Amino acid sequence: MKANNNLKSLDQFVDDQYGKKGTSERDKLEKGFEAFKLGFLLQQARLEKGMTQEELAEKCGTNKGYISKIENNIKEVRISTLQKIVELGLDGHLEFSIKL
Repeated sequence: MKANNNLKSLDQFVDDQYGKKGTSERDKLEKGFEAFKLGFLLQQARLEKGMTQEELAEKCGTNKGYISKIENNIKEVRISTLQKIVELGLDGHLEFSIKL
């Protein structure tokens, strides 16, 4: 089998397309990814619990549309609301970390 010398790692691809860490384009990409990741993580947790968006919304005191907007990265969520969703709605525990 012939080796493909054009293959790049994900990090190399991102560096080529968006610049090195610290550039404005790269920062924009990474900020968008973090928001996307949060919505995806919430959706996966909800599905793992076997809940609909409506059931989750009812448990944490919001509405289905709001849950949908968070999961689809349309709406930013306040930390206090995120905590209610995770703790009251999903019976989970919210943890944060800071990377420098």
